[in-house]
Amino acid sequence: MKARKVLISGITIAVVAISTLVFVGYPPFKAMSRSLRRTEKVNFPGFGIWLPPDYVVHGIDISKHQGRINWESVSEHVSNDIGISFIFMKATEGKSIKDVMFQDNWKQAQEVNMLRGAYHFFRPHLTADEQFILFKSQVKLVKEDLPPVLDVEIKGSCPPARLKKSVKRWLEMAEKYYGVTPILYTNYSFYSHYFSGKEFNRYPLWIAHYATDDLNRLTTKWNFWQHNESGRVKGIKGDVDFNVFKGNFNELLKLCKK
Repeated sequence: MKARKVLISGITIAVVAISTLVFVGYPPFKAMSRSLRRTEKVNFPGFGIWLPPDYVVHGIDISKHQGRINWESVSEHVSNDIGISFIFMKATEGKSIKDVMFQDNWKQAQEVNMLRGAYHFFRPHLTADEQFILFKSQVKLVKEDLPPVLDVEIKGSCPPARLKKSVKRWLEMAEKYYGVTPILYTNYSFYSHYFSGKEFNRYPLWIAHYATDDLNRLTTKWNFWQHNESGRVKGIKGDVDFNVFKGNFNELLKLCKK
C-alpha cells in the first residue's frame, strides 16, 4: 500500500488509538475491527514483494529448486519487522521420488531453530499406500514440527470420487502414523472443485492463490495462504514462495506435533 498523508483529525485520532494498542502489547492491526481491516497488500522491499496486511506469522516453502540454502541467513532475515516464522519443504513425490535437498534442509532448519514442516507431492495415478510408504521413510517428526502436508494439484485421468478417496486415505494414514492432523495443500480452484466437502473440513487447509489481495473474500476455510511465488530471502538463491498463517504464533504451535 502506498503511504498516504493524514489530512483530517478523525484519521489522526484513529492512528493514535491503534498505535496506543500496539504499545500496550497488542500486535499491529489485531485490535482493528473487521470493518476497518485493510486488504491491500503492503510493500516489503526486503522480500521483494508485497505482503497481505494484518498477518503476523509469515513463512516460505522450498524444494530442491532453491539449491543449497544458507539457513543462518534465512533465520536472521527481517524486513519491516517481519521475519520468517515457519518453513515447509518438499520431501517426496509419487512412490519413488525423493527431494535431493530434503535431508540437509530438514536437519539445518532445526539447527537454526526454525519451525519446519515436510510435504509430499501427490500423484493421483498411484495408490495412497505406496506414496505414504515413501513419505514416512523420509520424514521423522519431533515435538513442535509442523504436521505433514499432502500437496494435491493435479487430477490427471483419475475420476473425482477416486481422487478424493485416495487423498483421504493418505491423510488418514499420516494422522495415524504421526499422531497429528495433517495439512491439505491445493490451489483455490482445485479446492473448490474437489475438497470443499465436509469430509475434508477437519484438516487444516493450505491454499495457493496469487490473484487476490484477500483470500477471505473467496473462502474463510483456510489456515495457510500461499500468496506469492516471487519472494526473495537472504540465504536463498532465486525466487521462493511466500505464505501467511491465519493466526498468531501460539496458534500455529497448537497445530504442531506434541
